[in-house]
Amino acid sequence: MPDSEKVNVCFLPDNINISVQKGENLLEIAMRAGIHINASCGGAGVCGKCKVILETGEVGQDGDDVLSIEDKKKGFVQACTSTVLTDVDIRIPPESIMDHKVLNRRQKESAGFRQAMPAESLPSVKGHLPLFVKICLNVKEPTNIDNVDDVTRLLSTLKKEYGFDNIQIGLRGIRDLARAFREGNWSVTVTFNNGMPDVKWIVRVEAGDTTMDHLGIAIDIGTTTIGGELIDLNTGKKLAEYAEYNAQLSYGEDVITRIIYSQKPGGLKKMQGLAVQTINNIISNLIKQADMDIANVSGMTVAGNTTMTQLFGEIYPQYLREAPYVPTAREFPPVWATDLGIEVRKHVVLYAVPCVASYVGGDIVAGILSSQISKQDPLTLYIDIGTNGEIVIGNKDWLTTASCSAGPAFEGGGIKFGMRATTGAIENVFLNPSTYEPMIVTIGRKKAKGICGSGLINLVSELLSCCIIDQSGKFHRNLNTERVRKGEEGYEYVLDWANDTAIEQDITITEADIDNLIRAKAAMFAGYVTLLESVGLSINDLDRIIIAGGFGNFININHAITLGLLPELPVEKYYFLGNGSLLGARLCCLSAELLADTHELARGMTNIELSENPNFMDKYTASQFLPHTDGSIFSNTISQIECIKEQW
Repeated sequence: MPDSEKVNVCFLPDNINISVQKGENLLEIAMRAGIHINASCGGAGVCGKCKVILETGEVGQDGDDVLSIEDKKKGFVQACTSTVLTDVDIRIPPESIMDHKVLNRRQKESAGFRQAMPAESLPSVKGHLPLFVKICLNVKEPTNIDNVDDVTRLLSTLKKEYGFDNIQIGLRGIRDLARAFREGNWSVTVTFNNGMPDVKWIVRVEAGDTTMDHLGIAIDIGTTTIGGELIDLNTGKKLAEYAEYNAQLSYGEDVITRIIYSQKPGGLKKMQGLAVQTINNIISNLIKQADMDIANVSGMTVAGNTTMTQLFGEIYPQYLREAPYVPTAREFPPVWATDLGIEVRKHVVLYAVPCVASYVGGDIVAGILSSQISKQDPLTLYIDIGTNGEIVIGNKDWLTTASCSAGPAFEGGGIKFGMRATTGAIENVFLNPSTYEPMIVTIGRKKAKGICGSGLINLVSELLSCCIIDQSGKFHRNLNTERVRKGEEGYEYVLDWANDTAIEQDITITEADIDNLIRAKAAMFAGYVTLLESVGLSINDLDRIIIAGGFGNFININHAITLGLLPELPVEKYYFLGNGSLLGARLCCLSAELLADTHELARGMTNIELSENPNFMDKYTASQFLPHTDGSIFSNTISQIECIKEQW
């Protein structure tokens, strides 16, 4: 947005200013600025505890509030239902104010530093020939003298006008050719695939000039979520984006469970059908969203982890999970999309980004392509955090990769009130270290139903920073708060009382939940350190860290460092790529050259099996502490925790 759409919010009495977009939600602005406001209902607008005083300026109303007439006369507004329309001065009421020393520290930590990858670091498709090409040709009408067959007439025209002598036409194109020539009065549009270096295959022939109707579809087949984009192949513009949960979730949340299910009679076909069902739903929504015709889709690209790619192709995956962990294939030939059950026209060809190993798939290769690590000098750690965490280290000279099973905690699995990141999931938490009262925000600002992975990271980091738990994840039991209590499963912290939730239960986090998260983050951190040591490097040798993936896009860096999930390095070294897998699939759709690059990348990456590395378990055990048993590698975090202990 232009600067004219920016407004300033000043939080009093501490004169903390933050520049925001006009129309942003006030509660979310406060959280981003590190300002504590009591908020119990997750931003649903029903508890009224997030009231603040509007001293100057104007705010809008986003939903109903529960403030009394007396409160409104005094200038109170409800932060979670207020949107900022002009420059405003907001006074925080005494019940929400924290100690100045803590506020200043936490302001710096919670400012929400997020650094996107610089545009110049991302690959460009300018000057590249698209993977799918459309050309309009005007062909000489046959005569009694010049009566060569239609195919010869087409190919000779392409060679004469474009210099193509390595182009062939498939049966599907031949079937349409005679009619297209005559209906188009000898003007036709040919679609060909540019994905194989030695030959270009014509897959479609249409009457007349249809070159402006040229769409591509890119798909990221994730274990939890499948996402897609509709692309204008002429301009490179993204026309629509849509995602759905992978329907395979009904048969297992992780790849191992799905591999096991696929071994049952009919299981593999079922898994393949569920992936295709989800993709078809996504395509339907993309077409509807962009108001386009599915007949104009020229081709598709997909990227996914190795298990998802094999299940999608109905390729038996049993040996992915058995030592020595061998995939059936790392590279896959182009296929007719309809042969897989994809509901597009018969001419659409689908290309899959190649994989590296059993647990390092095309999603990571696509992400490395997107980030351009292999083209640049900085020594980079690339992380995709999820149930199966993938790690890549290297630069333009070399790339080494590994994967580690972190478990489902980052996606809400194995947590008493854990849930996926959907409406009603607590995604952000801020605790008052003097009262131990929470400030929570849910996705969609609805009543809380549970807590998602990013919310869990933020909550446990806050519990540690406020000395509510110790570094082993156990609750201090002498705190002056009713929120820490002994529950049916041991000690727990009440994040949201039943009256304020959508499930009419107290939403809590237990010591068992915290243990699950500690194990998950320990696996990831041990993976970084083990992989670095395998090439003679350490954390301090890294020039930058790139965080990718749908879940990674919502991580608060400072909270993740406090937890010990991410290395304690300056935040300026961290970059967010977003869904690198989907971005890479889109780039391949737009460039045959970049698709070829993915094959070179996959062949050139050295994979290390952490399960076979004797040092990994030692590193894993050492990481099962908050933030780590070795305080020297998290010295700033430890000193901040000690500072809080002294203050409170």
